[in-house]
Amino acid sequence: MPLTPVISEVPGRISGAAVALFSRQGYHGTTTREIARLADVSEVTVFRYFEHKEDIFLSALQTSFSAIKPRLDLLKRGSEHRTPEAMLEQIVSLLVDIATFSPELVRLIAVAFIELPGKAEDVCYGHLAPLFTEIAGYLTTNMQNGKLRNFNPAIVTTAIALTVIAQPEVSKLIAGSRLSRQGAREAISEYATFWQKVLAPLPPEREHVLAQAVEG
Repeated sequence: MPLTPVISEVPGRISGAAVALFSRQGYHGTTTREIARLADVSEVTVFRYFEHKEDIFLSALQTSFSAIKPRLDLLKRGSEHRTPEAMLEQIVSLLVDIATFSPELVRLIAVAFIELPGKAEDVCYGHLAPLFTEIAGYLTTNMQNGKLRNFNPAIVTTAIALTVIAQPEVSKLIAGSRLSRQGAREAISEYATFWQKVLAPLPPEREHVLAQAVEG
């Protein structure tokens, strides 16, 4: 006979089912009855642990962010001692892995901002703001000490994130794009090399010429 799951496992099963359904069908397109069925519990049991449907979504979102938290912590730990080449590759690696191996999280974030503004947005900001602030801070420090070109660090951070996350789908629209056929490891190398070249300091004379061209 199958063992009866202990009580503490039930909320985790409900959250796991919610991640699968909300990420595929959206918030409004998912019912608590479907979540209960996928979690193999009754709908009454679902509401024994979660007062409202929104609470289930928030739990699903927190569960998905928890899965990548060790990577986020690793990125921040000792970042000030890493070379720009190593740090850029680690940033890109984290973002590619999220897009490749945690697509449910990416979709849940989109659902939170589009369908469920409020608490869900706050959860996203709470997890994402420290990450992007850390990246922008690292870029700022290395731009100031001349190891990277002096761009707006917030724009560079945004560009790196959006390029990596949006690329798999956008590249399919570009005829002959080999990025759409690359695996995660190849994509990491391609992106890291690209951003290293973009951000590499230029000789002073070239930087001056470019600045004049922009101003002129």
